[in-house]
Amino acid sequence: MTAHRPTRPDQPAPADQPARATAAERLRSGTRAWHDALEATGFALAMLAGTLPLDRYVGQLAAQRTVLKALEDELSRATDPAVTRVWSPDLVKLPLVERDLRHFGGSCTAPERWAAEESRSFADEIRRTAADTPRELLGFLYVLEGSTLGALFLRRYVSAAYRLTGTDGLAYYGSGDRARWTRLTARLDETLTAPDAQDQVLTAAERAYRHTAAISQALSTGLTC
Repeated sequence: MTAHRPTRPDQPAPADQPARATAAERLRSGTRAWHDALEATGFALAMLAGTLPLDRYVGQLAAQRTVLKALEDELSRATDPAVTRVWSPDLVKLPLVERDLRHFGGSCTAPERWAAEESRSFADEIRRTAADTPRELLGFLYVLEGSTLGALFLRRYVSAAYRLTGTDGLAYYGSGDRARWTRLTARLDETLTAPDAQDQVLTAAERAYRHTAAISQALSTGLTC
């Protein structure tokens, strides 16, 4: 009887053993329903229709400032090897949100009243996660970075609705690009190779989407598109 020859790492998997999904593939498929649900909120539909009140747009920026401040602070100080292999200063977006908020200045009345509680709740969870299971910060990062990739598509609608020119008021919405996203997902794939690590980060991404949905719902209050 011929002895079984184990498959070498550089050989393709046999037909009856499909290749294992990468971290980015699992994150994309595992959060698809959340992504689709966010696109159907009153906030998103009003933005596409060009009827979103300016204070709701600025309110979202204020909410993102709260969340990004917590996330980027915790990612920057983390010592977990998985986090340090993925996170790098080129992914920082907080200064862009702050720049947009400075542009609008006093043109909106108390934008922080929209989704303030929801964004603080998200920031609190980020800090708890950093203290307990810092690797899960990568799930939050995946969701927040993915949101800027989507924002790039929405940028023209925002620009037209509020008559914005150049990058004024649009720095955050113009920060995503395919090359940046590819760099991040490649780092995630290289770092999160074990199924249990992927499970952990996917669970965190789902929590991030839950918080993001709460923020979007708060921003949707009373809207008709």
